Amino acid sequence: MDYIELSKEISYALRHAPWEYELELDEEGFVPVDQLLDALNDKTDYGRKVTRADLEHVIATSEKRRHELSGDSIRALYGHTTPQRILKRQAEPPTTLYHGTPRRSLPSIMEEGLLPMQRQYVHLSPDIATATRVGRRRDAAPAILKVDAARAWADGVPFYVGNDKVWLADRIDPCYLSMLGE
Repeated sequence: MDYIELSKEISYALRHAPWEYELELDEEGFVPVDQLLDALNDKTDYGRKVTRADLEHVIATSEKRRHELSGDSIRALYGHTTPQRILKRQAEPPTTLYHGTPRRSLPSIMEEGLLPMQRQYVHLSPDIATATRVGRRRDAAPAILKVDAARAWADGVPFYVGNDKVWLADRIDPCYLSMLGE
């Protein structure tokens, strides 16, 4: 079983195109495990049937903790691009969060703030290392933005829990942003 490919397939099904798998996400993004397994086994070939144990293995060994099992349901924790907005649990964020971004995006970010773009939420990191890794996906030397999350929270900006490495927000206005090192 190629668990990396399975993880990508699960993410695609739960985050981006549930309709391709005939899945209906509930308001928090959950689907019954049995429905997901049926869809994966109908649509893909991993050399054998995908089982709940395979899902549990993918979740337990994932560095990024992208998925969550709850009883007989499973969901992606963040990164949704579906038209249906996935509800997230609001929570007080750490004092400072970070966002890695291509340097070419800085002028528009500093004018408009951080926007979710194709995703439902802005993704923020609790540490510089994670923000740097994320930023390097689109720029070898990304800009790292520091988010004054404590001030934003105090001003009423909602933050949501993605997982232990991802915080989410609807948007972050430029007044809460600064370049790391400035």
